[in-house]
Amino acid sequence: MKNMRTRQAWSFKRNLLIVMIVVLLGLGTVIYSLADRYLIEHVEVAAADDTAAASPSTAATTAAALAEVNAASDDWNYSSDDIQIRIDQVQTGSGTDQITYFVADVVLKDASSLRSAFADNSFGTNITEDTSEIASSNNAIFAINGDYYGFRNDGVIIRNGTVYRDDPVRDAMALFGDGTMQTYNEEEVSSSDLLAQGAANTLSFGPILIQDGKIASDFSNVKIDTNFGNRSIQDANPRTAVGMIAPNHYVFVVVDGRSEGYSRGMTLTELANVMSDLGATEAYNLDGGGSSTMYFMGRVVNNPQGKNQERGVSDILYIKEGATS
Repeated sequence: MKNMRTRQAWSFKRNLLIVMIVVLLGLGTVIYSLADRYLIEHVEVAAADDTAAASPSTAATTAAALAEVNAASDDWNYSSDDIQIRIDQVQTGSGTDQITYFVADVVLKDASSLRSAFADNSFGTNITEDTSEIASSNNAIFAINGDYYGFRNDGVIIRNGTVYRDDPVRDAMALFGDGTMQTYNEEEVSSSDLLAQGAANTLSFGPILIQDGKIASDFSNVKIDTNFGNRSIQDANPRTAVGMIAPNHYVFVVVDGRSEGYSRGMTLTELANVMSDLGATEAYNLDGGGSSTMYFMGRVVNNPQGKNQERGVSDILYIKEGATS
């Protein structure tokens, strides 16, 4: 009887150990899968290098290039033969209802001055740098965060004329070589058609705010993706948006938020109304929340995350001189 009890005890312990091992292996697999999806860098393609090393010779070259195009600037304005940028800070409301946002009115001589760049000059997942870091590496005059393509594994991603991803799922936005901007449904317009029409960059986030001069009618059921950790996109949040007033005349808006008494953020409806009031005939919502950042002449203009603290992103849109050279 004693031996039987001993065998039963050992059998129980052995089975318990097996169960514990299976559970630990399962947890390990889940943890690794989450880390692989959201933390571990995966470089798929090294992008064409548009950066310049930060060196005295580069600084001298940049200064000479700016002098050549008669560039002048202050904290809120930039003017040259090819680029005009004016940034305004706007505040509305008061107390808990106060909203603070920044509007950059940009006029270009050539659409090639508006470009995109990847974090670490690489396309893939979980590759991030601050907007200001990517902008500085690319000698940007002005920049905003992009669509954070690396947080998703779908969408149509064309950057600087190269197709990096072609998995159409949502409403998107394209910037063309003639200085125009078009919002469209990825499932209705192919990447080959976009390239044939002269698309230089596409961004896949959304929603469309203004299309053909009209505000999109309903933002109540917008869903960008179902990734772990997403917040509701309908609430008042920090925002980033891009719009076109006319060919080569763009407007970029970055809204601060989540900072009581300074800025609560905007709803999508409020953002669409702002873009409409600014004269945008096409407008598109980009990645927001902690990503929302506006960079100008070496400084971050807005207050990211309500803490003056940038969050790493996978890509930016930026303006630079001599982009075609």
